Order: sequence, then structure tokens, then C-alpha cells
Amino acid sequence: MSKKIAIIGAGGMAAYHINGFRSAGADVVAMADVNHAAAQATAAKHGIDKTFGDVAEMLSALPELDGVSVIVPNKFHAPLALQALQAGKNVFCEKPPALNATEMAELKAAAESAGKTLMFNFNNRARPESYAMRGYVNDGSIGTINSCQAKWIRRAGIPGFGGWFTNKALAGGGPLIDLLHMVDLGLHFMGYPEPAHILARTYNDHIDDKAFKGPWGIPDNAKGVNDVEAAAHGFVTFTTGQSLSFQISWAEMNEREECSCTFQGSKAGGMVRRLFGVDGLDETSIDACQLYTTENGVQVNRDVKVATDETMGRERSAANFIKTLTGEEAPLNTPAEALSLMKIIDGAYASAASGQPIAL
Repeated sequence: MSKKIAIIGAGGMAAYHINGFRSAGADVVAMADVNHAAAQATAAKHGIDKTFGDVAEMLSALPELDGVSVIVPNKFHAPLALQALQAGKNVFCEKPPALNATEMAELKAAAESAGKTLMFNFNNRARPESYAMRGYVNDGSIGTINSCQAKWIRRAGIPGFGGWFTNKALAGGGPLIDLLHMVDLGLHFMGYPEPAHILARTYNDHIDDKAFKGPWGIPDNAKGVNDVEAAAHGFVTFTTGQSLSFQISWAEMNEREECSCTFQGSKAGGMVRRLFGVDGLDETSIDACQLYTTENGVQVNRDVKVATDETMGRERSAANFIKTLTGEEAPLNTPAEALSLMKIIDGAYASAASGQPIAL
């Protein structure tokens, strides 16, 4: 019998979740949003029968639900995920997992108490390039990854001014918490080692400069605030002796938008990268996946060929949630990993505020 899933949040990301769930054989049966008209419009577009303006009403009316998908502004991730877990539902939640590690720890405990699956849309783990590279990690070709550089930089990519993205109370922070994907991907390749210390700095240059607005996002709100960082840089050490550096920005003087994860292992290195086009995903975008190794005493940079995925793993990540519920696949991420990631993000903001390294 197919899994029955409901979507909470009628925004643009819902399409990826719906398509991914359906590709894995799930039945998307309901759509909920506090803006009921938006829920009705998105449901009609995607052929979903039931709509609700209240999540509690939906959970009460549909006890047969196997899981819910949470796609709302960051502040509401943890409360809605917790509400669904306490109602006995499995949960697939957009990133970030929560506003901070304290909220994430509460979610982890709730999932364990309920005996339910809790996963997050770290979709870059589900890109074909990432699956391929993880294969090299798993088969021993890489050896131990000693160091990693995680980067998601934009030159002009602020997702609207005065909306929830630039409001710390609603978003938890700026690009560091928004574009956490490459930090997560690096940790994924490294085996999610236990973090020890972090030193970080944040910068707010250009955060209220309309010339640095990105080609996507939400409408500006003249009455809103822009109290988050525009860029964050940091260095993390781990109890294992491994290390990770990161460079994350919405607005910074860079050549072009880049998201990449590069690492150096004891046997080989590797890199997964997307260079975005002028308007985001267009014909000038460039994807690369390379393995750096030695063959017969010769230094070799090997191009790893994979299928293209313009959804950047978003649909495949959602499909993995369903396949986890059916026992067909292992989960691409766990609550313990999400908690570790949020500890690093909390530590980065604390270090930037104090100007000192932070023990994690």
C-alpha cells in the first residue's frame, strides 16, 4: 500500500517534494497552509484533493497519514515538525532543521520517543555527483578525508529585503543557515565527525543594498528588517583531527555564484561543484565532479561522469524519504547529523559575535 503524505506549505518548493514523493510511489493526499487560498491553488495545480488552513485540523481529519512534509519559513520548521511527530507522523522537513541546536535536540528526542522517521531536505546529498563521490568514499578509494573546503558564494543573491529571509527572528540568520548545504555535504563525505572547535566571522556589507538582490526569493518589505549577515567565513576542527573551512555568502565580491565541496583524502581528493549562470540555472551553468588521484605514479584528475539533475537532488531527496519509510533505502540523513550541523552553525554565530574560537 502506498504511503499517504501531506504537504505543509504551498510555496514554490512544494512542487519538488510532491514530484519526489510521487516518483517513489507515495500518494500526496493533502495540502495545508495558513493561507488557505494558496493551499487550494497549489493543490489544484498538482491534483491534490484535500486542503486545510490549519495543520491541527488536518492531522485530526486524516489519521491515516503516514508522513508530512514541512515547507515553511525557518522559524516554523521545528514547531510544525514537533506537532507532526507528536501526532505520530513521520516527518520530512526543509532545511535548516531548526533555528538552533536546542530546537533540533528537542526534535531528535521527539522522533525517538515517537519511534518515527525524521529527515531533512539536505538535497545536495541526493545529487548524482554526490552519490558518485560517496561511492568512492565508501569503497575506500578516498581513504581518510583530512580536510574539506565548503563553499556557496553569491555575488548578488540576497533573496529579498525586509522579508523573512533577512529577519533573524524568522530565519535564524542569513546565508550561513540558508545555504548550509555544502557544509553538510562536506560533513557527509567526512563521515560526520564530532566537532571540537570553531572560529568564524560574519560580514554585513551590502545586506541592505538593492544592487545585491538575487534573481529569486520573495518580494521586498519596506517595513521589514535586514539584520542578518551577508557573508560568513569559518574554520571547524574535529575530535578526529579532521578540519573543514567554509565560505558562504549572499552578497560578496566574487566572480560568480558557486556551490562546491572540495576535499583532500589520504588516498585521493575530490570535488563536486556547480558554477551558476547569470540568472541562476541557465545555459551558462557548469557542473563538475572530479577525483584527484595517482595512477601508476602519475598525477591524475579524473572527471566523474553522471546524469544531469537540474533539481539539484530535491526530488531525489524527497523520494529517499519515502523509500526509507518502505525499507527500500537507508535514510540520506539522520537527526543526530542534523543536531551536529546546528551545533556548528550556532558555534559560528557565537564565535563571530565574540571574536573568539568556540568549543563545541
